[in-house]
Amino acid sequence: MTSANEIVQLARAKERPTSLEFFEEVFTGFQEFHGDRLFADDEAITGGIAYLNDLPVTVIGIQKGRDLKENLQRNFGAPHPEGYRKALRLMKQAEKFQRPVITFINTAGAFCGIGAEERGEGESIAKNLMEMATLNVPIIAIIIGEGGSGGALALAMADEVWMLEHSIYAILSPEGFASILWKDGSRAAEAAELMKITASELLELGVVDKVIPEMIRGHRIERRRLMENVRQQLTKKLMELSQLPRTELIEQRYQRFRKY
Repeated sequence: MTSANEIVQLARAKERPTSLEFFEEVFTGFQEFHGDRLFADDEAITGGIAYLNDLPVTVIGIQKGRDLKENLQRNFGAPHPEGYRKALRLMKQAEKFQRPVITFINTAGAFCGIGAEERGEGESIAKNLMEMATLNVPIIAIIIGEGGSGGALALAMADEVWMLEHSIYAILSPEGFASILWKDGSRAAEAAELMKITASELLELGVVDKVIPEMIRGHRIERRRLMENVRQQLTKKLMELSQLPRTELIEQRYQRFRKY
């Protein structure tokens, strides 16, 4: 059985599929949009319009890099406030044209820098949560690697939250948890076992609604099959959610998060 600490390492592995790769392999016709119309284009968050089979959807993802150069470009997947505002702009556009929203999340957390704080990091996350709570189109969020703190939650106020089998979702990193609890960040592996941050644990707790398998009978599922499974699951669930009256959709989303 894979330990929580091993899953942490797998979630952080640079070989994991990125948001842009999900866009290209699960959907067709992806067209990227840029900028928040206020300050800048934060490349840690990417998004735009695509087709899920024949259904137009809005896709938004937090993007990490494969190497140092790309990670610097993407700020190591740590969004600035303008990234969250870009995401919200895309979600409000999706609402206007009645397109479902699908988010892909892989971040250790929002960027914690002076500039980000000066430009309203906390406010941008809070506004996303408020607006997503009443967005009148279906929303599905998928944790594909790390789901860290409010930086992840800002894209996860969804009708359903899914996780890949080897992903994590937590209020902070195991290193941060160990530093606060024991004043010793080196005990991160021990912290990971206590925190209940793996997909199977969170499914049991009811925090997430589905775990997408990455292994079968001890062997890694090939990437093509993984992407096809994601496509099929999204198609099925969006068909169900799209049939709900909008008032019922929003009420169910509200009750989903109220039960915590």
